[in-house]
Amino acid sequence: MRHTISVLVRNQPGVLARVAGLFSARGFNIESLAVGETETPEVSRMTIVVPGDGSVLEQVRKQLSKLIDTIKVQEIEESACVTRDLMLIKVKAPSGHRGEIIEIAQVFRADIVHLSEKAMIMEITGPEDRLDRFINILRPFGIMEIMRTGRVAMMRD
Repeated sequence: MRHTISVLVRNQPGVLARVAGLFSARGFNIESLAVGETETPEVSRMTIVVPGDGSVLEQVRKQLSKLIDTIKVQEIEESACVTRDLMLIKVKAPSGHRGEIIEIAQVFRADIVHLSEKAMIMEITGPEDRLDRFINILRPFGIMEIMRTGRVAMMRD
């Protein structure tokens, strides 16, 4: 099971390192981590995806709450939020296959952000499984490089 946790922290140097150190010291894995400033410049939001059962989640919540820079820790229920990942993907794109790759990009609502004689870079956002499907469909063309962000999530109400 995977859990998505939202952590509001003070926007201070070293906070990310302390959070990562906490996970490392306790033997917890981080599957995904995205950090950014919130609507309040003094506060950052971390969206962390952690594998494990309910007891792992509870331990993670308790340990995060103990950190001095932590303002709020909240589990985000998948059904009550919008989640997105961002990916840049570079694919071999010789002239004979460009049309087909462009059609695939259109179906997935991906933007072509760079095109050269040999390759194409596309940008796509969406749920993790949609990005995975996009990768699998493009794989036969020759994926040269992939860069993905961690999951970001926002409660619906």
